Amino acid sequence: MSDSHVSAGTTAGRDVEGGVARAVSVIVPTRNNERTIEATLASVVAQTEPNVTLIVVDNASNDATPEIAQRYADVYLEAGPERSAQRNRGIQAAETPWIVWLDSDMILPPRALEVALDTAEQTGAAGVALPERTIGTGFWTACRALERECYLDQPWLHNPRLLRREFMVGDGEFHLAMSGPEDADLRMKMRRAGHRIELAPIVIDHDEGHLTLRDVFDKRRYYGRSIPALEAEHDGAVSDQGRAVLGAYWSHRGDLARRPLHAAGMVAMRAMEAVGYGYGAWTARREAASGGQTS
Repeated sequence: MSDSHVSAGTTAGRDVEGGVARAVSVIVPTRNNERTIEATLASVVAQTEPNVTLIVVDNASNDATPEIAQRYADVYLEAGPERSAQRNRGIQAAETPWIVWLDSDMILPPRALEVALDTAEQTGAAGVALPERTIGTGFWTACRALERECYLDQPWLHNPRLLRREFMVGDGEFHLAMSGPEDADLRMKMRRAGHRIELAPIVIDHDEGHLTLRDVFDKRRYYGRSIPALEAEHDGAVSDQGRAVLGAYWSHRGDLARRPLHAAGMVAMRAMEAVGYGYGAWTARREAASGGQTS
């Protein structure tokens, strides 16, 4: 699909004298996210940075997502079949020097883009990461929130969200064989090429709703299907990521000790995720070995 709709956003896309060099397109891929997408898009429109274009790329949603998106978006596109292709389609449609990729369950504080662009300008970084905190309800969501707190000061574990478009239209495009690890693949490609990634001093919200262990397992099993492609691109990527995660937990062992129940739940959840990743990777390898056929 490649249909598009262009509308006038409330604040997005304004041409501000002297601000062209900081102009940024926010690309939001989505599919059936009516629960969270309005808060995401409203947070983009409310940014203090004035020269912002909002691009939403929908993948055949059959709920209210398209209607909500078209109320906010400067550019509305339809593309698939997966998130990487959606992001790449948005990058192709962007006409600004900078792009930001954002999931449709994330909420930006009003100064997020301003701070991210300031960070890029002040440090000369090729990419800027926006640390995340988890919001939502329930025990397992609280465990996820504790996990993310361990990553806030760990630059290696953050994927860049603000990047120069000229980089992304070349070798920086998202890997079409990956759905889940494609953002880690981008980070690893940038670091391997010597590109600097900085952390912006601001935190965005990731609305994960009410997590269950079944949710966690199913999502990681799906992401795990892309692990063989990630390993093919980056030898030792999975083990390197695992060591970095363990290092973050060790650095925050005091924080974990102060919340023993949620820390125990976090360990159980991470174990469940590891099983999901492993099962997904095994399934993908098995299908590849049998020519895409499974019994």
